[in-house]
Amino acid sequence: MKRFRIAASPLWGFALAAVIVSHCLAQASPAQESAKPKLRVENADAVGPRPLEKETSDKVARFYLDAWKSLHTAFAENRPEALDNSFTGIAREKLATAIRDQQALGIKTSYHDQSHDLKFAFYSSEGLSVQVLDTVDYDLQVVDHGQVVGLRHIRSCYVAVLTPTEVRWKVRVFQADSEARPEPSVE
Repeated sequence: MKRFRIAASPLWGFALAAVIVSHCLAQASPAQESAKPKLRVENADAVGPRPLEKETSDKVARFYLDAWKSLHTAFAENRPEALDNSFTGIAREKLATAIRDQQALGIKTSYHDQSHDLKFAFYSSEGLSVQVLDTVDYDLQVVDHGQVVGLRHIRSCYVAVLTPTEVRWKVRVFQADSEARPEPSVE
């Protein structure tokens, strides 16, 4: 099996991470599809000028994990519009661009998130944004024109800012830590 190098460019890393999310889950086995990622949420008592109520933190965490599912669908099916339910603003634009880049390159990625370690970092005084730090473990499989060219386990940190809409919280900022390094490939 060929080894696939993950580019060091922050933009490519962001695009690749987004591409990864969808396709890996699309090709996951039935056992993987039914398995939900482990979730740990750090106590959110002191995250900003406004207290973050338990009900709000639970909803934000749920909608954030739903956003990862939307990524999966969007990239697995090469449908940027699948992002609309969970993403807005710059996050949606960058992910949609990554989907179009994936289509142009003939690359597909498979993603299976195993765990999320969430920490609420900030809750604005007016209640219009919540910043979440997420240390996520996932497996990434890259397929180039139908050929599997790599499989890696990755542990990465993401920064996300969510904002409330009429009926749900949407991810407005979604960025991987550029210092994240993939673990050795699995062959």
